[in-house]
Amino acid sequence: MTSQAENIDVLIVGAGISGIGAAHHLQERCPGKSYAILEAREAIGGTWDLFRYPGIRSDSDMHTLGYRFRPWTAAKSIADGESILDYVRATAREGGIDSKVRFGHRVVSASWSSEEARWTVTAERNDGTQVTFSCGFLMSCSGYYRYDQGYTPEFPGIEDFAGKVIHPQHWPEEPDYAGKRVVVIGSGATAVTLVPAMAEDAAHVTMLQRSPTYILSVPGEDPVAEALRKVLPARAVYPIVRWKNVMLQSITYRLSRSRPNFVRKILRKGVIAALPDGYDVDTHFNPKYKPWDQRLCMVPDGDLFKSISNGSAEIVTDQIETFTPGGIKLQSGKELAADVVVTATGLNLLFLGGMKIEVDGEEIEQSELLAYRGMMLGDVPNLAFTIGYTNASWTLKADLVAEYLCRLLNHMDAQGFDICVPHLGDPSVTPEPLLDFSSGYVVRSVAELPKQGSKEPWKLRQNYAVDLRKLRYAPLEDGAMQFKRKVPAPQRVAA
Repeated sequence: MTSQAENIDVLIVGAGISGIGAAHHLQERCPGKSYAILEAREAIGGTWDLFRYPGIRSDSDMHTLGYRFRPWTAAKSIADGESILDYVRATAREGGIDSKVRFGHRVVSASWSSEEARWTVTAERNDGTQVTFSCGFLMSCSGYYRYDQGYTPEFPGIEDFAGKVIHPQHWPEEPDYAGKRVVVIGSGATAVTLVPAMAEDAAHVTMLQRSPTYILSVPGEDPVAEALRKVLPARAVYPIVRWKNVMLQSITYRLSRSRPNFVRKILRKGVIAALPDGYDVDTHFNPKYKPWDQRLCMVPDGDLFKSISNGSAEIVTDQIETFTPGGIKLQSGKELAADVVVTATGLNLLFLGGMKIEVDGEEIEQSELLAYRGMMLGDVPNLAFTIGYTNASWTLKADLVAEYLCRLLNHMDAQGFDICVPHLGDPSVTPEPLLDFSSGYVVRSVAELPKQGSKEPWKLRQNYAVDLRKLRYAPLEDGAMQFKRKVPAPQRVAA
C-alpha cells in the first residue's frame, strides 16, 4: 500500500558521511529549501555504522576525510570507526539535521515527470509498506556498494569447514575468536586492518592473499598538525593540514603514474625497514600491478608490520585449493589450520542504492548513460549523486558535489528555471569506464555503472584541485547543462 506523496524541495538518499554533509550545505546555502533524508537503516552513519569489525578505521587521513566546514580536532589522523561515527552523528545533531532523517526507508524507485518538473520517489519501510515523496531535486548519497551483501567467491569445500566463516560486512556482535587460530582471506584495506586488531586476542592470525598489495606505514597522529596546534587555534590548523595532505596525496598519485618504478622502490624500502632481517618481501609485498592501479593501503604506525615481527600474525601468499574440516588446503600443498575464517574478499557495487529510474515513463538503463562532472547523469533531469575519489578521501569530493548542487539550485531560482539536465551535444565525446581502477570490486562491476566521457565536462577527474576550480567556480551554463522552465499541461476546453 502506498500513501499520498509528501512534497519536498530536495530529497537526499542516505544518512552517511555524504548525506549529512549535503544536508549541512543545503541548510547553509539554500535556507529556503525544504529537505528530508531517507535512510534504509535505523541509524545515522552509513559505512561507519554498518562496519563493526575489529580495528575498523579510516583508510585516509581525517583532515581530508573530515568535512571542510567542521574541523577534525582529535589527535588521531588515522581514526577508528567509532570516532568517525561519533563525528558524523555530532555534525548531524549540532546542525539539527538528525531531525530530518526518515529511518527505515529504503528507496526502490524514482519517476520523473517533465510536465510537473518533479520526481515521485517510492520508498519501502521496514514493515513492508511503501511511502512516496515528491521532490523537485533528488540527490543520491548512498555510495556505490551494496549494504546487504558483501562479495564472497565460491570457495571449494567451504561447506565442509567445521569452524566459523565471517564476512567483515556482516560482523557478529559477539564473535568468538579469542585464543583461536584465525585465517583472514584478502589483501586489501579491510584485511590489513583486521589482522593486527585480531592478533591482539587470537592465538595466531594468518593473512592469506592470492597476490600482494602496496602497503605504506603512516603516523597515527599527524606531526605537522600536532606542532601547529601548539601555536595556532584548531580552526586555523585544520585548513593548513588539510591542504598539506591534499597536495601530498596528489603528488604521490601523480608520481606513481609518471614514475611507477621509483615509487615502487620507495614503498619496498619502507616495508623492508619495518620487518625483520631476511623477511621474504619479494613474495609477500611485491604486487604485480603499478602503484595506485589499486588503492594504496595505509597502516597507522606500522601496526601490521609489528604483528608480523612479533609472531602474532603472518602472511601467506598462495591460492586456495579447497576448504577442509580443519582449515584451508592451498595449491602449494600446505594446509592452514583454522578455527575462524574471515572472508575479507571485497564489496559488491550497486549504483544509486539499486533504485530504478524512470524519466517520463521510460525506464533508464544507467550503465548506458554518461556522467556529467562525475555527479549527474546525461539526459536525466534534476538528479545528482556522490561518488568520492579513488585516490584520495571520499569527503573531499562529497563536499564539492554538495556545494555545486547548492549553486545550481540558487541559479535556477534566480533565473526562474525548474529543470536542469546535462545533455551531450558533442559527437566527438566517446564513452570510457567511470572508474579507471583495477581493484577487484571495480573490475567485477564497472560495466554496470554509468560511463564517463573522453572530454570535459563528461570526464571524471580524480583530482581535487581541478574539481575545486570546476565545481566551485566554473560557469553553470557551460553548453552541456540545459536549463528549462516547466511547461504547463494544455487546458482542456469544455465542449
